[in-house]
Amino acid sequence: MDRPRKRAVVSWALYDWANSAFATTIIAGFFPIFFKQYLSAGVDTAVSTARLGLANSISAIVIALSAPFLGAIADRGTSRKRFLMFFAIMGITATSAMSLASQGSWVIAVWLYLFASIGFSGGNVFYDSLLPGVAPENREHFVSSLGFALGYLGGGVLFAINVWMTLRPSFFGFTDASQAIRFSFLSVGLWWALFTIPLIIFVKEPRSISAARGKDMVIGGFRRIRSTFREIRHLRMIFLFLIAYWLYIDGVDTIIRMAVDYGLSLGFEVKDLILALLITQFVGFPSAIAFGYFGQKAGAKKAILAAICVYLFISVWGAFIRSKEEFYLLAAIIGLVQGGIQALSRSFYARIIPKGRSAEYFGFYNMLGKFAAIIGPVLIGLTGLLARSLGIGGTLATRLSIVSISVLFLSGGILFLFVDEEKGRQEAARLGAQETGG
Repeated sequence: MDRPRKRAVVSWALYDWANSAFATTIIAGFFPIFFKQYLSAGVDTAVSTARLGLANSISAIVIALSAPFLGAIADRGTSRKRFLMFFAIMGITATSAMSLASQGSWVIAVWLYLFASIGFSGGNVFYDSLLPGVAPENREHFVSSLGFALGYLGGGVLFAINVWMTLRPSFFGFTDASQAIRFSFLSVGLWWALFTIPLIIFVKEPRSISAARGKDMVIGGFRRIRSTFREIRHLRMIFLFLIAYWLYIDGVDTIIRMAVDYGLSLGFEVKDLILALLITQFVGFPSAIAFGYFGQKAGAKKAILAAICVYLFISVWGAFIRSKEEFYLLAAIIGLVQGGIQALSRSFYARIIPKGRSAEYFGFYNMLGKFAAIIGPVLIGLTGLLARSLGIGGTLATRLSIVSISVLFLSGGILFLFVDEEKGRQEAARLGAQETGG
């Protein structure tokens, strides 16, 4: 790669470094604990879990319903970076404002968390769509994995600093751990903003051959959505991949979002859960890069299937863990495959979609990912409630609920077996030729 291309690749990947702080410190780390023990102090744990699950589901629904339309507009107006910045600013502002939440103010905190989550997820739609224009030919798997690797490292570094602040609040000038946690929310917003700057400056967006502005851009976006729904029925490999992805990534997202809550329900201490998250982050950094090389050399399909098998094992074994040492080992195994399956799924999809329409097609990709994030928590909740109704004790019911996720990995993996990358690329090329009159 020449110097400008390398600079663009690194700047693009640094956005993962920037916004992954939200995924680690907010989504997976402090917010579930802060919400349960501080914002919802005195409330039954089942109620606080339901509130948190509802907030996650609502934000997922908003992004899922809007992502394809926003992507189609962005492709028509060559506005991927503008849309990314809009959602990033929304997420940064809401995350920073969460530092002002006081004890018991769970309603305000939930609203801020909703807007922050929408900003985080909405920005990722357009961040993902920039990958085909940034990555050199046949290097998509490595570039995508580099982004996730930097995300794990950056998110882990800030999270480690924030954990240190909560363990030693007086050393940093805070009165107690809750004040340190509130400041950590502000630090995430500042971190997110600072490391987004390189993408704004150095990542260039190729102009669409059908670029439009204003009203024409919006009308064209609506028309494009209708036509794309019809197209996907004939693009069999894309359709099959999206369904498979919808299923297996649901299990991945559910584990990310519910792991801390699951550990608390089993009686583990907060410090044990925080350490487990840090293990996942720092194991995930080299593992994501390794998966990128694996996907580049052996093929992304083999690497994704291997990761699905590991997750299938995790979802069953997780129900039987008894000690914090087992929980740490589970966290390390998750770190080995979490970044890899996310990165290679993104780059695999980027290779089979039509050229010049990445934002639109990544809109559908993220739509299914967000709808999947709705199913997993609900599946866990319903399984736990069913077990309770059958007279099964609370802890055992919680353990059984985690096994339910294995259904998603199993069904998604089976469908993915039938996805052929080369056929997918040929289908996308034929569609592109038809659109250009070739």
